[in-house]
Amino acid sequence: MAEKIIIDTDPGQDDALAILLALASPEIEIVGITAAAGNVPLTLTEKNIRKICELAGRSDIRVYAGCDRPMEGALVTAEYVHGWTGIDGATLPDPTMPLQDRHAVDFIIETLMREPEGTITLCTLGPLTNLATALTRAPEIAGRIRRIVSMGGGLFEGGNITPAAEFNIYVDPKAAAIVFGCGAPIVIIPLDVTHKVLTTRSRVAAFRDFGTAVGEAVAGWLEYFERFDVAKYGSEGGPLHDPNVIAYLLKPELYVGRQCNVEVETVSELTRGMTVADWWGVTDRRKNALFMGQVDADGFFALLTERLSRLR
Repeated sequence: MAEKIIIDTDPGQDDALAILLALASPEIEIVGITAAAGNVPLTLTEKNIRKICELAGRSDIRVYAGCDRPMEGALVTAEYVHGWTGIDGATLPDPTMPLQDRHAVDFIIETLMREPEGTITLCTLGPLTNLATALTRAPEIAGRIRRIVSMGGGLFEGGNITPAAEFNIYVDPKAAAIVFGCGAPIVIIPLDVTHKVLTTRSRVAAFRDFGTAVGEAVAGWLEYFERFDVAKYGSEGGPLHDPNVIAYLLKPELYVGRQCNVEVETVSELTRGMTVADWWGVTDRRKNALFMGQVDADGFFALLTERLSRLR
């Protein structure tokens, strides 16, 4: 039976690949996709989700707009990485599929309360504002979640927007603290994993070799997206973050991690948004998350390439 998921996302080129991977995988049933503000403002992220679904020929997917700012403070965006549209590198037509009237937070709450307990997985690819707001309004949903698989944070890799903080957590650290502390099973895919998954020239070329609209868009996105991190890190390619969330659902054997306590710094000006992962078990704090540390990068790209080749 397919695993039912809600994708909460702020596309972003890497978010786009995560959505396409989910759409191409029969093991997954997308109940809905919720838009968060993050890489670019909400008015663009909800539009980008619909563009991506239509690219894959899936205008049947229900898309919901969520919170347009973090729970506290002003929104921080990342156009310097993703471009002004959020998905620069491929030009897609404006979507014709509708945006649902219901707010994303209401959709998350109603879905978790309606579906049988333990049957809905939350896949979070951006700031955690929508899910944290839902948990704040209806704390009872925490016990109904099958699991949360979240791209965010970093330990040995540090941060990518500050020395201490990864972007998704930094944008809304209060939300991340709420989600990580909610008691639901959680898997964290941090920079420690995603910085091992690099978009090398041959890996990008494999997508263009599809000879399809999807393959051309993916290659264009990756060529645009990787330029920032290649310049920053001096690496062979850019790290491909968000598709790891979906790949973990499909092939968890590609990943290695450990159960440990993960807390989020919400106060310190110096380390705001830092994920403090007790990897070595030096405290007696509750082990609340499976924190990933290793990935089979070749296996990941083999999966991603094979699945996206199915889309036309």
